[in-house]
Amino acid sequence: MAWCGAADLTGDRRVAHFAAYLRNERNASEHTVSAYLSDIAQFAACVWGPQSRAPFAWESADRFAARKFLIGFQKQSAAQVTTARKLASLRSFYRFLEREDLVEANPFDGLRPPKKPRRLPAVMSVDEVARLLEAPLKVYRKKAAAERRQKPDPREEYAAFRDAAILETLYSTGARVSEVAGMKIGDIDLLEGTVRVQGKGKKERLCVLGNPACKAIREALKRSEELWPDVQRQKGRAAPLWLNCHGEALTARSIERSLKTYLAEAGLDRRITPHALRHSFATHLLDAGAEMRSVQEMLGHASLSTTQIYTHVTAERLKKVYEQAHPRA
Repeated sequence: MAWCGAADLTGDRRVAHFAAYLRNERNASEHTVSAYLSDIAQFAACVWGPQSRAPFAWESADRFAARKFLIGFQKQSAAQVTTARKLASLRSFYRFLEREDLVEANPFDGLRPPKKPRRLPAVMSVDEVARLLEAPLKVYRKKAAAERRQKPDPREEYAAFRDAAILETLYSTGARVSEVAGMKIGDIDLLEGTVRVQGKGKKERLCVLGNPACKAIREALKRSEELWPDVQRQKGRAAPLWLNCHGEALTARSIERSLKTYLAEAGLDRRITPHALRHSFATHLLDAGAEMRSVQEMLGHASLSTTQIYTHVTAERLKKVYEQAHPRA
């Protein structure tokens, strides 16, 4: 929500240097860089007007301008996480300018973000996860039976086994959908039952693949190699693990779209996202007594406090069971 518009940052060398710093030193993704620049452009419009042109006198913006910018979003009923992110973006930008001796003070230092409401992540039960993981092959077989096919369609068959393997991998590793979509042939070791995952900030971590996930991946790979033998031959270990119907790398967006069909087949809420499998992975591990530091490492969380949200989920579930079952709840 841009309550004061967005200025054109083109030609501002200090902003360009900050963007280069984010990409080269912080290993930030293009999505993150774009979000930072959007927030900076909105602040420039708030201070100097949306029609103002670069370069901007960043050193002239004071604490009152910073406070006005943040309060403006709060008055427009922007989500608290949105306002907090804008504060973090501008504070980071000005800290960079301070380190480079381009400004004397950071007008965003000392300003506090709005308190975020604690929202517990959506978690599926073990039974619900099992129904979802079975859905891709059920959908495929139902369609084949309805059409009374004599021979299977190789591409549709591959898509069903691929999607089954993707869902198994999401739940087995607790990885984000973008991390799973980006997996390469060389990342997986089916003998060891592990996969290398590239997470936020381009940090790598090792995730475990359970036996069902390894089996599902083998089935999907066998069919993709029959359909597109040249892909792996030409790209080797850099070949994408998951392919679309054209033999090209599958996108995270495609995985999200396919999920809707499988949620319907499993009788689950269609608003569930692939991230719910990550939440379920963490919660089910903690429910079974897994050590929190280990879960933190598997999820790739930089801070233990991020992982601790799942202990609240577990506590909430225990309270719900107690209230439903205990005679004096």
